[in-house]
Amino acid sequence: MPEKLKMLIVDDVEINRMILSELFLKKYEVLEASNGVEALEIINSGSHLAIILLDLVMPVMDGFGVLRDMNRSGIIDRTPVIMITGEDDDAMALESYGLGVSDLMHKPFSAAIVTQRVQNVIELYSYKNHLEEKLIEQKNELIEQEGRIKQMNFSLIDTLSATVEFRNVESGQHVKRTRLLIKLILENMRDHYSFTEEQLELISSAAALHDVGKIAIPDAVLLKPGKLTKEEFEIMKTHTTKGSEILQTIDLLQDKEYYQYCYDICRYHHERYDGRGYPDGLKGDDIPIWAQAAALVDVYDALTSKRIYKDAFTHEKAVEMIIGGECGVFNPLLLEVLRKISPELKALAGSIAD
Repeated sequence: MPEKLKMLIVDDVEINRMILSELFLKKYEVLEASNGVEALEIINSGSHLAIILLDLVMPVMDGFGVLRDMNRSGIIDRTPVIMITGEDDDAMALESYGLGVSDLMHKPFSAAIVTQRVQNVIELYSYKNHLEEKLIEQKNELIEQEGRIKQMNFSLIDTLSATVEFRNVESGQHVKRTRLLIKLILENMRDHYSFTEEQLELISSAAALHDVGKIAIPDAVLLKPGKLTKEEFEIMKTHTTKGSEILQTIDLLQDKEYYQYCYDICRYHHERYDGRGYPDGLKGDDIPIWAQAAALVDVYDALTSKRIYKDAFTHEKAVEMIIGGECGVFNPLLLEVLRKISPELKALAGSIAD
């Protein structure tokens, strides 16, 4: 036999409580309270109440006091209340509905009408609560699904990035270092830019695609062991624009914010603060800060990594060269952060050595 639903009857007149209890005892487990304070003890005890029949005028605490407390706790959103009163006043009715009552009935009342209206309100709230629970459940499922899709996208992006690096005869660790180092730098710029953790994750993932355009560079240029000619360098420079064109064709980058980070970093990671970079000659803060940070990380990692055309510089020498302007002009704020986090940067980069 299913458990009976609980109902709370609140009225300071005992005979009124008895009359209402008689109407519902067969179908409901009836709880009683003689004033608002007693009612709130039951309401706040954690008992699941299917409905509350609430008198308005009572000693100690009246019906409005009960409703205000239920509004503060949010219980009024889950538990229907029918106000039963002898008052016939529009202002009172308006205030009652404003405090969330589901229905209003006046004394003396018809037993048949009270019974039916209680049943209607309970069914309505049961459907409403069920619908809300289903919506929350579907929302949580959607969030989990989006999380799985995002993680899959990140994995595929990492695979694509690593493919580019291997074709470039560079270690796949370059991708990992790029992601972690840019995150470290931007974390230390939060006094100036209010990045959230989610934004930092998106930017660090996007940074892995900074050189995706090298897929379109001919091997004769990309893999040349010696210094590039002027014409070859012009071809190499197109990896920034080729990369941004490739990103426009990747269906995985549906998230507008993520796509913007990917596009900006891919296209602008060779721009310089003084406007002497490429491909667009952007200057100063016209270059998105995440692209500026990616540029700094790319230069640092290139200096401290061994290449077919050079040996690796030490961390200290690389930092000295960057701050000294030997690798182009960078944002003074970025250089300040580089000085500040130099020991941490060295340790992190060293932990992901080739």
